[in-house]
Amino acid sequence: MNIIKTTALSFFMAISLGASAIAFAEETTSVATSSASATIEHLEKALEEVNKSDFSTARLHFKAARSAAENLSGDEAILKQASALVIQGQVQANGGNRQQSADKLSKAIELYKSL
Repeated sequence: MNIIKTTALSFFMAISLGASAIAFAEETTSVATSSASATIEHLEKALEEVNKSDFSTARLHFKAARSAAENLSGDEAILKQASALVIQGQVQANGGNRQQSADKLSKAIELYKSL
């Protein structure tokens, strides 16, 4: 009788742990998806502000995009390249170079969308 109880308890614990692992994986996927969309959204807003030559507002969106991008996962090479483009775009915007900043941001947005 004890063996049956132990086996049943082990079985239910295994099912419980499996379900929680699946739920955790789904939650992680949804966090990564929301981080990607938040990153893209902030970069698009930064691009709009750069095109309007409003660099102070764009700076806030750059910071928000970079912080949201920290939670992203995927192809490391693409993430590094996109992050580098965002930083270069931010540097160009800080220097007042609207066109080069907009070009870098557009490329970064395309890379983040490809993830």
